[in-house]
Amino acid sequence: MTNPEEEKVIPPTPFEGGKEKKSLNFIEAKVEEDLANGKNGGRVQTRFPPEPNGYLHIGHAKAICLDFGIAAAHGGVCNLRFDDTNPTKENMEYVDAIKEDIQWLGYQWGNEYYASDYFQQLWDFAIELIKRGKAYIDEQSSEEIAAQKGTPTQPGIESPYRNRPVEESLDLFNKMNNGEIGEGKMVLRAKIDMANPNMHFRDPIIYRVVDTPHHRTGTKWHAYPMYDFAHGESDYFEGVTHSLCTLEFVVHRPLYDLFIDWLKEIRGEGDNLDDNRPRQTEFNKLNLNYILLSKRNLLVLVNEGLVSGWDDPRMPTICGFRRRGYTPSSIHKFIDKIGYTTYDALNDFALMESAIREDLNATATRVAAVVNPVKLVITNYPEGQIEEMEAINNPEDETAGSHKIAFGRELWIEKEDFMEDAPKKYFRMTPGNEVRLKNAYIVKCTGCKKDENGEVVEVYAEYDPDTKSGLPGANRKVKGTIHWVSCERCLEAEVRMYDRLWKVENPRDELARLQNEGKTSLEAMKEMMNPNSLEVRPVCYVEEYLADAKPLDHFQFQRIGYFTVDKDSTEGHLVFNRTVALKDTWAKTM
Repeated sequence: MTNPEEEKVIPPTPFEGGKEKKSLNFIEAKVEEDLANGKNGGRVQTRFPPEPNGYLHIGHAKAICLDFGIAAAHGGVCNLRFDDTNPTKENMEYVDAIKEDIQWLGYQWGNEYYASDYFQQLWDFAIELIKRGKAYIDEQSSEEIAAQKGTPTQPGIESPYRNRPVEESLDLFNKMNNGEIGEGKMVLRAKIDMANPNMHFRDPIIYRVVDTPHHRTGTKWHAYPMYDFAHGESDYFEGVTHSLCTLEFVVHRPLYDLFIDWLKEIRGEGDNLDDNRPRQTEFNKLNLNYILLSKRNLLVLVNEGLVSGWDDPRMPTICGFRRRGYTPSSIHKFIDKIGYTTYDALNDFALMESAIREDLNATATRVAAVVNPVKLVITNYPEGQIEEMEAINNPEDETAGSHKIAFGRELWIEKEDFMEDAPKKYFRMTPGNEVRLKNAYIVKCTGCKKDENGEVVEVYAEYDPDTKSGLPGANRKVKGTIHWVSCERCLEAEVRMYDRLWKVENPRDELARLQNEGKTSLEAMKEMMNPNSLEVRPVCYVEEYLADAKPLDHFQFQRIGYFTVDKDSTEGHLVFNRTVALKDTWAKTM
């Protein structure tokens, strides 16, 4: 039994779909145009720049596939850079988890960088801006600064500190970093244009005080650069040619370019300004119905115990999908299907489920598992006799082979496969009706036994020995086929039936609506949660073939769905997570 996750993952670029070459999307077309025009010396270098303040979610997977895919498609390099400019929310646990997720998706970065690697260079850049009259220390509160910003159609009001002497700003900036200035007391602002229609140009804050020790630099720094100031410069320091961002950064792009221009001027590298610089291009975020992707909200779920952790199989994190049983190739297929555009759209989660079904249908071993058991006794089968039946591992793969499954007088079947008083078109087990036991015999139901509460505890049947699978009599047609496992030769297991965490199609908008009504995030989330997102079946039975199954092994439980072995499994106690049902039944229940 092999673990698919141990095999080398060779992810497709988002432009190949894993198979045949497709037409270029708009980002790929821009990259090829830059190469044709000789920009950046014919190089392609990208970066994936996550902030280590949480675990990556499925939205990040789209960016990962693009950043690494663009570089791979053109013989370039994609680096991993952690945007660690806010020590209050960042730690090494997140750093390690991010690296694990990227590698699980099948990618390896060229170099590993941190924004904190450039703190000294960024500080020196800020000092030079102050000296040149392009930055100043502002002592106003954040509320006062925001009130003076104006609107897109109304100019802002200049800060009373905007024209303070350079020497004074330099002195205060050093005090900010020496720990002499408390948080929120002072900021460093770039002096640009308080009347610019782009609000980001209205003297943006580029440094603030944070007293929390940094997970890499400790207490060396107290003044930390803002994202807009650090991001473009970090791209430039590293030689990034194409900075790929989501659509909310469109309005930030002019500021991104301006800071790089200022940096190049200060460093005396103004020649070939347009030929040798990072180019920011924006694409749409990944949005899915019945999914909430905000790290802030996901942190509430984890901290309040509404889920078991960041890797809870109901979470939209990459590690959550991995534990649920999703494969790297299924995520690549899904992202390839939705593509990259310049407008946001809400994608149907069913499309992602179809991608994993398609993948597991081709790769998962078929096994018998009974998740809601009732005993079937074949009264005319010899007591103590055990036969070995042949079970095909995967009918979609002729090379997958087969395995043996034990058959005996007493079997476990699904309670749903027996009905004492059945309707006319019920073709499973009911008194007087024949069904085929998959890979075994045709049996005729003869009755049942009930307990004092009227619950069926045993079902009885007789088998036809001439109808064993593979014998001529097996060709006799019956309308129903059901699965089973041997009572004597089976394993007891726990099965966790997962479904969507939210019962509303657009939880982001519903959360905002409930918060506007005065509810807290926690209260709103509890109201939106699907009460049936997890059903634990503690006593289920699976065939003994699964005794050596390891976490992340994938199986199709025949007639039920696709399942993977959970990390909670121990020797002698298997735990399975349902990855996805065989068919999309969610829409029918809503």
